[in-house]
Amino acid sequence: MKPEYRIADQPRDPAAQHDADVIAWAHRQAALLRAGRFDELDIEHIADEIEDVARSEQRELASRMAVLLAHLIKWQHQPERRGKSWRLTIRNQRRGIERRLLRTPSLKTSLRDPDWWTDAWDDAVVKALADTGLEELPDACPWSLDQILAPDWLPH
Repeated sequence: MKPEYRIADQPRDPAAQHDADVIAWAHRQAALLRAGRFDELDIEHIADEIEDVARSEQRELASRMAVLLAHLIKWQHQPERRGKSWRLTIRNQRRGIERRLLRTPSLKTSLRDPDWWTDAWDDAVVKALADTGLEELPDACPWSLDQILAPDWLPH
């Protein structure tokens, strides 16, 4: 159940409220929307917040992909250290990516963006190098998206 927020109890300057307490600001904006008081809405900040939701979803996908790729790198380059923990991380990241793509299909456009892949791979390499002590890895991801997301695929 959502808490009740009385519009009259909130400050009138939406920009100041947004900067001071974004949660209270969000509740006020929702209350104004529900009350049909559209002329009082903080349109600029609402637009910024909506765009930030999209960026947050993209960051979540990129983070999960970087963790997955880092573990695939470790799996390939350190066979003597392979274990249940790495296998579980790989499985969980694949599932998390799959769920994210099912819930937000427009995220699939990121998977077709070469710049997005470069960033995800670079983040994965940084993680893998920090965890393994390896000194050099490929500049670009050597695996296809189908391989990366395939439930049973592991690099050898």
